Amino acid sequence: MYDVNMRCLAARVNYKTLIIICALFTLVTVLLWNKCSSDKAIHFPRHLSHLENLVGKGALEKREFDSEDDNDLANLLRGGKPAAKQPSADAFHQEQQRAPPVASILNNNANKLLSIKYEEMDCLINDDYTIKGRKEGNEVYLPFNWIEKYFEVYGKIAQYDGYERFEFSHSYSKVYTPRGTYRPDGVFMSFEGYNVEVRDRVKCISGIEGVPLSTQWGPQGYFYPIQIAQYGLSHYSKNLTEKPPHAEVYEDVEKRDKSTKQTDWMVPKGCTVSTVFDKTRSSNVNQFATPESSEGVSLLLGNTKDFIISFEIKFSTNGSVSVVLETTEKNQLFTIHYVTNSQLIAFKDKAIYYGIGPRTSWSTITRDLVTDLKKGVGLSNTKAVKQTKIMPKKVVRLVAKGKGFIDNITIVTTAHMPAFFAASDWLVRNQDDKGGWPIMVTRKLGEGFKSLEPGWYSAMAQGQAMSTLVRAYLLTREQVYLNSALRAIMPFTLKSEDHGVKAVFMNKYDWYEEYPTAPSSFVLNGFIYSLLGLYDLKETAGDKLGQEAKKLYDRGMDSLKAMLPLFDTGSGTIYDLRHFMLGTAPNLARWDYHTTHINQLQLLSTVDDAPVFKEFVKRWKSYLKGGRAKHN
Repeated sequence: MYDVNMRCLAARVNYKTLIIICALFTLVTVLLWNKCSSDKAIHFPRHLSHLENLVGKGALEKREFDSEDDNDLANLLRGGKPAAKQPSADAFHQEQQRAPPVASILNNNANKLLSIKYEEMDCLINDDYTIKGRKEGNEVYLPFNWIEKYFEVYGKIAQYDGYERFEFSHSYSKVYTPRGTYRPDGVFMSFEGYNVEVRDRVKCISGIEGVPLSTQWGPQGYFYPIQIAQYGLSHYSKNLTEKPPHAEVYEDVEKRDKSTKQTDWMVPKGCTVSTVFDKTRSSNVNQFATPESSEGVSLLLGNTKDFIISFEIKFSTNGSVSVVLETTEKNQLFTIHYVTNSQLIAFKDKAIYYGIGPRTSWSTITRDLVTDLKKGVGLSNTKAVKQTKIMPKKVVRLVAKGKGFIDNITIVTTAHMPAFFAASDWLVRNQDDKGGWPIMVTRKLGEGFKSLEPGWYSAMAQGQAMSTLVRAYLLTREQVYLNSALRAIMPFTLKSEDHGVKAVFMNKYDWYEEYPTAPSSFVLNGFIYSLLGLYDLKETAGDKLGQEAKKLYDRGMDSLKAMLPLFDTGSGTIYDLRHFMLGTAPNLARWDYHTTHINQLQLLSTVDDAPVFKEFVKRWKSYLKGGRAKHN
């Protein structure tokens, strides 16, 4: 009987009345709690979304009320003020740093509990167009996605220990602190942080040359001396700054002992693997022979830690060395084939092919399997390699086919010096009789400049090649490297119109052109890189051999000190002087180029104490955080 009466009572109570009773009860509870705790330190939620848990989620949402009872409830919760449209979840994230703390709301009075709100309003931009903003009191807030594009600034929401905050930045690039006085045998700028081979405009690392092939200005791929020198300098710098690599030797016939990992070769029927003495090496090596139709002889590796493989090879016939990888792509197996042909790169059915040339004499092949896998899977007919997340999980085995000899099969963490010498030796082999490294691709710098036809030289390429070759000489003391660096001076002595790299600004200041255009373009970062190469050479070659390099360096430094103000906008820097030479709008430097300018001047200030470098570094650093030159 009791249950029946209660059900009848509940049926008589209107659901809207229940909502009003619950809301009033909530307000009374909050007021009592606030009064009891007013003398104590209270920790409140950091943004308004937590307020929903105190007074009911519906109180913060804009609703349509159809009856007088609903309007009365709405007015009660709003403190008698019209409802405002509340921000979305994204807006809460953007506005959280400005959100009023709950304590300030509670300390006013219950009627004002939910009175702090945002009102949507139109914002007229430059009398041109309107966007939606929000108003809170006298403050007006504009969407950050508009601010970001309009002012070219940057921001993101970050989380730290469950606490969200918005991080704003005026620029996206950073300046590196010099390690000390710059030296020709030391780290090159901040190149230890460069990873040239992973750039999407690097088609692959050539199996024959061992250096990157660029697609920056053409999808067909070409050898770009600047990129090759940077590849060498980055690995040289990494070698100086990283700890020694871990190495796992899988097969070294001459040095087989307890420290060498013993793994048996798998030799199918009709194939052979034997140990023979090689007179040219005065050591024992493995000789292998497999029929054309054979699957080859294989050596189990099973390495899951490191992914750079190195081996010494000599083929008697056409053949290949293949590496089988277990990958993150559903544990599928991919195979990278290093084949004795001239093919650059190919990819088909989980098989990647790199041509390594005949290899009929002993040579060492060192390959980064991560790079080779990604470049193969991402192969495209466009300038950029397709991005892929595939990674090797395990180096499963090595497979040899054909007839030949193999030894010193090793997997290592890093192999910086082989990469450095691959670049250094390429520069020696490919320097022409005029001392330059011709760039065999057409380059159009911009409207108003004549195109540079294949075969042009670049002062930046000449300078960075010098810096690479000098370091190779200082490591080995082999004269071939220093001689090549000395011959690289020749294009600096010829004007651009005479197939050189020299321009003269206002008939007074010598400038070494990254792009020897007509008219001259005066690119700043490329010029400074050329000066660093000349500095490395003059310091290494000595007073007699380095006399010409010193003369060119000194004249270039005089020009730089005099012309630096031309590259300052008052809020950033300029990439080149086309606005002066062509009468066009300035070519503003992106932030990464701006920080390159700063890093270059910081480095020069360690070898030249001219105040101008420190002054410009200080001012240009301030631009990174929104600093501006004074106005009139």
